[in-house]
Amino acid sequence: MTQHSTWKILVLFSLSIACSPSRTAPKLVEVAKVDPTIAFDVRYAGTNNFIGDVIDGYEDAKCMLTPEAAAALGEVQQELRPQGLGLLIFDCYRPQRAVDHFVRWAEDLGDQRHKARFYPNVEKSELLRRGYIARKSSHSRGSTVDLGLIHLSGPDRGKSLDMGTEFDLFDARSHTDAPNITPQQQTNRERLVDAMDRAGFENLAVEWWHYTLRDEPYPNTYFDVVVGTRGALP
Repeated sequence: MTQHSTWKILVLFSLSIACSPSRTAPKLVEVAKVDPTIAFDVRYAGTNNFIGDVIDGYEDAKCMLTPEAAAALGEVQQELRPQGLGLLIFDCYRPQRAVDHFVRWAEDLGDQRHKARFYPNVEKSELLRRGYIARKSSHSRGSTVDLGLIHLSGPDRGKSLDMGTEFDLFDARSHTDAPNITPQQQTNRERLVDAMDRAGFENLAVEWWHYTLRDEPYPNTYFDVVVGTRGALP
């Protein structure tokens, strides 16, 4: 075997190790216990999502994050509360098996049940190629969260702020700086970006709801541990 061949095998082996999901339980906490005033609508633990089924790995509708990310979200909530606003969380830690479920769905071109609602302007065959569905997600590292804003007080108490699209719309209108939304919708997005940025989160530009803690503790590890009473997470 040549030196070049040996080097190539080592590189491929290293990449395989880096990309393989870890079944070791990360250190995660339940965000609701960090700040009980945060609102939750954990979409993948139910059927109100782009697939229309409970997603693999979600045995409970809990939002789990690394302690660092959960504490930072608590800071955001504290900042928003005097404005009568709060966070509404759609997804937190996501097991790799859930990501795999997304990919299987994207490859099943016969299932078009929710096209009109979630991907009206793109063919399902394009979802993987265009990055709307990915084979790896930062959510599996435990420090990424999908969220919006909600009114905590006043006449609109319990009502979500209008962000221009609903969560998980696979469309250019979901880009954080999309030009074809109203000034109020853009203001609402900017308000969320600013509050999350001050707490150390970075927005994914193509999804107004998606944020990752900049100093995440597991930047290179993708976990595959079930969320729920029968899983390894509390």
